[in-house]
Amino acid sequence: MKLLGNLIWLVFGGLWGAICWALGGLIFCITIIGIPFGLQCFKFASLCLTPFGMQVQTEASKHPIANIIWLVFFGLWMAIAYFIVGIVFCITIIGIPFGLQYFKFARLSLFPFGALITSKELLKSENK
Repeated sequence: MKLLGNLIWLVFGGLWGAICWALGGLIFCITIIGIPFGLQCFKFASLCLTPFGMQVQTEASKHPIANIIWLVFFGLWMAIAYFIVGIVFCITIIGIPFGLQYFKFARLSLFPFGALITSKELLKSENK
C-alpha cells in the first residue's frame, strides 16, 4: 500500500506540492533571516514527495520562539486548511488513507521546528 499510495499521491499533486514547497524554501533562503523558515519548507517538500510510510514526530519545546513565529504567521492557517482537506478526503472510504496524510501535514504545520520526519520501519526498529 505504501508504494501504491505514494505513486498515486505523486501523480495527483504530490510532485507539484513538493516543487512549490521547495520554491518557497528557496525564496525564504534568499535572506539570512529567512533561512530557518526555508529549511522548514524543505521539510514539507520532502514529506510531500512520499508521505505514506513516514512518521512525523513533533517537539514544540525545541525552538519555541521560532515555532511561535511560524504558528502566528503561517502554521495556524495551514493546519486548519490541511485539517479541512483531510476531513473532506475521509468522507469516502477510498480517500481515508489520503486524508490521514493531510492530518500528518496539519500536525507538522503547527510546530515544524524540531520536528522529525522518519520512516515508520526505522521507528519500529529503534523501539525494539
